[in-house]
Amino acid sequence: MRTDKLFLAATLAFSSAALAQSNAPSNEGYWSSPTGAGIWKNPFGMCWRSSTWTPAMANAECDPDLVPRPAAAPQAAPPPPPPPAAAPVPPKPTVVTLKSSELFAFNKATLTPGARTTLDNEVIAKLNGIRDVKFINVNGHTDRLGSAGYNQKLSEKRAEAVKAYLVSKGVDASKIETYGFGKTMPVKSCPDQKNRAALIECLAPNRRVEVEIQGGPQ
Repeated sequence: MRTDKLFLAATLAFSSAALAQSNAPSNEGYWSSPTGAGIWKNPFGMCWRSSTWTPAMANAECDPDLVPRPAAAPQAAPPPPPPPAAAPVPPKPTVVTLKSSELFAFNKATLTPGARTTLDNEVIAKLNGIRDVKFINVNGHTDRLGSAGYNQKLSEKRAEAVKAYLVSKGVDASKIETYGFGKTMPVKSCPDQKNRAALIECLAPNRRVEVEIQGGPQ
């Protein structure tokens, strides 16, 4: 009988030691098998936590939702948007003005050879450097000799003569407008004198046509 009691006591002591070992917290707060088979789990697959378990001991196997996730790498700030493109500055209109006292002889509306050369050099040549022609104004003028009515018609004829010449050189007639200003806009004043030929020569700069061209530069 004593032998049986000793055996039973030894058995209980061994069992208690084994139980104490198996129940010892392991795996950071979870009950583990003493055989090293891993963490104990219930029939639902949930790990058994020890009495000392805290959320800080959670592992990915048992409590994946409690395991701190690595901080996401900081994302580089997006580059700033490029500055808006500056609005293009529209080119300034080009205005070509021709003023010549060689265009017409006294009391005439016929272009002289010299006047044609002047138009070729000062108007036709400059038109090649102008794009998008907006308008071409041809303004006829006379000197002060003669009546207002006569000079008005004479200035209109001079403007039409210049327009006809420009059109003959290939200029678009629809872009050309002619105006007659008679003797209302002189560019030179001359006193009356007995020598009429000298007066006519003095007033020559007023017998003119002014050509104004507006458009953009090439």
